[in-house]
Amino acid sequence: MSWGPCFLYYRCPQCSKKFKYATDLIPVFGDDFGKCPVCSAMGILEKEGARTPDDLDYTEVE
Repeated sequence: MSWGPCFLYYRCPQCSKKFKYATDLIPVFGDDFGKCPVCSAMGILEKEGARTPDDLDYTEVE
């Protein structure tokens, strides 16, 4: 059984945006992985794992 993609869920310390990155995109984003898509500040990791009940509160960075 597969749980689907795993995500790292972040909150931006500057603009408070909630966003998530799929872990399989680490090689694609490199050093920019975990940065806010709005203001480019490094996000604060809140949790990680498969989709959570509040998943829709987080914008997926692609």
